[in-house]
Amino acid sequence: MWIVAAIAALLAKTDPPARTADAYLPPVVLVHGIHGTGKDMVRLAGLLQADGRRVFIPTLQNANGTVPIEQLSDQLERYIREEVRSECIDLVGYSMGGIVSRHYGQRKDKSAKIRHLVTLSSPHQGTWTAHIHFGPATRQMRRGSEFLKQLDKAHRDPSAPRLISFWTTTDLIILPASSSKVEGASNRHHCGLGHISFILEKRHIMKVVAALRE
Repeated sequence: MWIVAAIAALLAKTDPPARTADAYLPPVVLVHGIHGTGKDMVRLAGLLQADGRRVFIPTLQNANGTVPIEQLSDQLERYIREEVRSECIDLVGYSMGGIVSRHYGQRKDKSAKIRHLVTLSSPHQGTWTAHIHFGPATRQMRRGSEFLKQLDKAHRDPSAPRLISFWTTTDLIILPASSSKVEGASNRHHCGLGHISFILEKRHIMKVVAALRE
């Protein structure tokens, strides 16, 4: 939503400037959440650039729950193929963007190998808040949905990218908050402001920056 983008842009003005990107590190692609745009990710992008990373931020069309996750994954695949044009990437998805990123990561036709797949406050096991929306994507993010079951099944494939999932118990959008945890993933819990912690709070964003250095 526009207010998240506005706050992110304001906070980003207090952060250190970008430094020359390390050409030996893969680019980072940031995927926004539902009802959002790439502008929501500007503070995270800026702090990654201050760490010497190249950053790409697509804005997915109709990311309001009205089209299925698979179609958003198609958009992400095209963006990475046409705009990023790298054989290897780090992929970070926030909220619904984490589910889109997981679907992309498990595609056989994906454009790039994923070195790190990181999700931030994503409803991996579904969220009760998705039951008050009626679009295809929100139905896919409901508790017990067949889509999420299939995503988990694919995650157990040894060829699937390693997943790091950041989550917080103060999340009031992902209900229950523990739905952000994934069996077999590196689940990292931090207490913060809530659902927006990992894209707006510097202390939490720096945890994400550090994870991408691993």
